[in-house]
Amino acid sequence: MIEQDTVKLLRECDAGVKMGVESIEEVIGHVQSSEFKKKLSDCAEEHNRLKYEIQELLSKYHDEGKDPNPIAKGMSGIKTNIKIGLSQTDETIAGLMTDGCNMGVKSLNRYLNEYKAADEVSKDIAKRLINLEEQLLVDIRKYL
Repeated sequence: MIEQDTVKLLRECDAGVKMGVESIEEVIGHVQSSEFKKKLSDCAEEHNRLKYEIQELLSKYHDEGKDPNPIAKGMSGIKTNIKIGLSQTDETIAGLMTDGCNMGVKSLNRYLNEYKAADEVSKDIAKRLINLEEQLLVDIRKYL
């Protein structure tokens, strides 16, 4: 049970971290404030560090990880393109990123509760990813 929950939690973290990086990459070129752009860039770097850590652990379990849900990814992309198309402001981008971070925090907390038997290393990664998302929320509030 421990190994099964560990792999499932790591797979969800993998999908979440990939979605986070893709979302940042999608909007960062539209950001006007250099400070906001730096916050997003730093966050993407941290996500990538976690991504490699997750993939290293998954490879020990002979698992390839998980990509973000294609429907969720597609809907997010459509929402982003429409909102940025209508208003290319830092406020719009901060709103989009806030929505994404909130969804990520909610999902990851749900997976932490669902996969209680996961090992502590995997739980720690999930918690660090949650903290990273929550910190970005705090950092970008002033752009809302």
